[in-house]
Amino acid sequence: MNTSDSLSPTARTTLTRLRERAGVDRRELVDLLDSTYVCHLGVVMDGAPRVMPTAFAVDYDGPDRGGTLYLHGSVAARSLVAAVGVDVCVTVTQLDGLVLARSAFHHSMNYRSAVIHGCARRVDDLRERGKALDAMVDHIVPDRSSQLRSNTRKELAATVVLALPLYEASVKSRSGPPQDDEADIEAGGVWAGVVSVQTTVGPATIADDVNDQIQAPSNVDAVLTR
Repeated sequence: MNTSDSLSPTARTTLTRLRERAGVDRRELVDLLDSTYVCHLGVVMDGAPRVMPTAFAVDYDGPDRGGTLYLHGSVAARSLVAAVGVDVCVTVTQLDGLVLARSAFHHSMNYRSAVIHGCARRVDDLRERGKALDAMVDHIVPDRSSQLRSNTRKELAATVVLALPLYEASVKSRSGPPQDDEADIEAGGVWAGVVSVQTTVGPATIADDVNDQIQAPSNVDAVLTR
């Protein structure tokens, strides 16, 4: 996938409200996915919508149109089973600030978000499954999969992997100060501004059953300095 391409202008990804907040560059989608740990999978089950939080991984050169978004979970997870072969929706959000205006109506949030539509497929090819599962771990801590033992046959049998094309996606964001009415600004007397929201990681805490002589690898340290 060429990450400098424009986002897909389909009916489902074209914003109809606050269009000025729409992203147009696929790089915005890439940056958001690379900096986010959790997505939400929306699927219809038994005639009703269900939205589930889950970890994910991305292969921008994957086999699907526009690259591939991977999800995984237990084979007993009904939401994943129900998602195979049907249209689903995946969303990700990064909250950057609380926007406090001079009126309740203009309170808002600074954020970056993406919505991805597509037909999910079950990944059965062993090579692709292995690559996807490694990517899941490496999305959390880069190169972590190379430090672990291989998945056992039992573990693989208990895990389902889904793939979703990255082609049909939209990005929306807000940044900056409150957008107050001029009359409220002139009236004065009310504090307005933005409260920054940041996601931090660390410190890393060693597990009780790990030998004290084993030091945290450099890739774990790298996560702490993101």
